[in-house]
Amino acid sequence: MSDPLPLAGIEIGGTKLQIVLGDDNGGISERFRFAVDRAEGAAGIRRHVETTLRTRGSAMSCRAVGVGFGGPVDWRTGQIRVSHHVEGWADFELGRWLADLTGAPVRVDNDANVAALAEARCGAGRGFNPVFYVTLGSGVGGGLVVDGRIYHGAMPGEAEIGHVRLDRSGATVESRCAGWAVDRRIREQITREPNGILAQLIADQSGGEARHLGEALRRHDHTAIGILEDTTHDLAFGLSHAVHLLHPEAIVLGGGLALLGEPLRAGVEKALPRYVMDAFQPGPRILLAALREDAVPVGALLLAADAANRPDRRPR
Repeated sequence: MSDPLPLAGIEIGGTKLQIVLGDDNGGISERFRFAVDRAEGAAGIRRHVETTLRTRGSAMSCRAVGVGFGGPVDWRTGQIRVSHHVEGWADFELGRWLADLTGAPVRVDNDANVAALAEARCGAGRGFNPVFYVTLGSGVGGGLVVDGRIYHGAMPGEAEIGHVRLDRSGATVESRCAGWAVDRRIREQITREPNGILAQLIADQSGGEARHLGEALRRHDHTAIGILEDTTHDLAFGLSHAVHLLHPEAIVLGGGLALLGEPLRAGVEKALPRYVMDAFQPGPRILLAALREDAVPVGALLLAADAANRPDRRPR
């Protein structure tokens, strides 16, 4: 008996496009990665997808396709609502387009939901139920996985932890904990302390200041320590609402800011009990994402496996 055709997983983000082939368990056998050219818009991304998939055969050499998309989607139909990063995606029928292109069943979901699925089933959250995932990058997104499946709730079905309010004036988790928000905090602090370690590391660079936070922490820079403490308390306060409402057994921290590693994880773990009622102590396990940049592609393969094995059943 010949080997079954592989599954295809696609990550469509604001800066990168990843297309992988793999198996039902999220194992990746081939990978294609492209930088997104925003000037070319959605049409440029679709050209990369079509060209890459067609290199696999005259028709299509995969059993099903799963997609993690960086923006709000209608997960029931595969229609894109909007991209906040790349023009040309609004109301595009991505699921239908891919089905027509490949002749295979397709599942499309928000990228944070897809990453949550991957971490819950194949990554740091394996063995815990439910699992709440938060991605800390250019924005802040989230996903909830219950019994190994993405929980959507009523439409539009996104676990938008980034838009949870931290106060009545409008501050949100995203406005305090996204990568750009931490960059802003750093810039504000180093103008007050221009001779500090963090200021020396950044020098005259502009943008992406948060990438220097880890080294400053290793050097025990008090400015970096204060920024980390503020960020972890803001994040823990936001996550306390997820704890009170959803009661996850584990919370997984992913995205670029999570590359800070143990200082971020330990800071959230230490701060969270302060904001959680006594009856729910000690609260969920706080874990660092294990799959890193593979979270969305692996989750997309798991979506594709669901589509291949249950083509007539939409995910719940």
